Amino acid sequence: MISRVRPLGDFPLSRSALDRDEVARTSQDFLSSALDDPSTRVVRLRGGRLPIRADAIVFEEVGSVARPDPEEVVYLGRTLADEGGVAAGIPVLLLTEGDAPSDRTSARAADDGEWMSPRDVAHRLSDRDAGIAAEALAISNWHRVSRFCANCGAATSVRRSGWMRACPQCHAEHFPRTDPAVIVRIVHDDRILLGSSVLWPEGRYSLLAGFVEAGESLEAAVLREVHEESGMRLGAPTYLGSQPWPFPRSIMFGFHAELADGQDPADVRPDEDELADVRWFTRAELTSGTSDVTLPGSTSIARAIIDDWIANGTDPGNGADLSNRTRPSNGAGPSNGAIGS
Repeated sequence: MISRVRPLGDFPLSRSALDRDEVARTSQDFLSSALDDPSTRVVRLRGGRLPIRADAIVFEEVGSVARPDPEEVVYLGRTLADEGGVAAGIPVLLLTEGDAPSDRTSARAADDGEWMSPRDVAHRLSDRDAGIAAEALAISNWHRVSRFCANCGAATSVRRSGWMRACPQCHAEHFPRTDPAVIVRIVHDDRILLGSSVLWPEGRYSLLAGFVEAGESLEAAVLREVHEESGMRLGAPTYLGSQPWPFPRSIMFGFHAELADGQDPADVRPDEDELADVRWFTRAELTSGTSDVTLPGSTSIARAIIDDWIANGTDPGNGADLSNRTRPSNGAGPSNGAIGS
């Protein structure tokens, strides 16, 4: 039976309410002027964590931070509306620190909030703060591994308010990159196919997922990954939506698919190099109060897609809230083309 499938709404990290203001970031003097503007706000990122208070990012006035070198900050954009004491139209800068407080910035998160990973808290943030969290982590991770030119190996310098790195030796220009990955909800006879990575604790399951290879379409990647990981052939995939997953710099494209004609669900088998187990689950099995299954965390696209399937089914457990019935995990993106969140 072919299901009626619809695109899903916003995923936790796909939301945003910030003008990235590409025109301003290309101005050579913009960062200096933003650092001189008392209305500018600074967001700090330390060890992949942001300062969070009452489910909101803690913004600092630029005047409270010792002036950094413009090459050490990234212009994230301008706020679109008044929110949490920050007015509309305010420039927001990112300052990335190491794991410990620097001389330039204090450890005030202990007073103003808690250092938290977007992986753990993004689903509770506003649209503005969720978008800032994803953008901040992704661009910071790109800078961390892009300090040297991929063409000649020379040290690069930051340009365009943190959105380009230039090589003084061969004059190459390097821009932030995002690695595309697919994640797929496979269903058959009111059951969903989930897998458990060999790297995960026993009982943790998620949707099958993997990175898109060079020269490959998203749909072809879905069909290839699922066959490699489970031995199953699929019919045509249906697109559900996407979410950035900046751990370190992926974007997850979500799909729904059903088994191709002639496929026997009993023939499912895990790729033992990647998966410890792959199996079919009913909604009742996933929503049972005694279930020993751990599903992805609430920030992940995998959890949103699984929850949608449970809420729109007909077998026992229809519409159940997974948050209190199965243990959430932090989740992770695809690992070597295996499974993810």
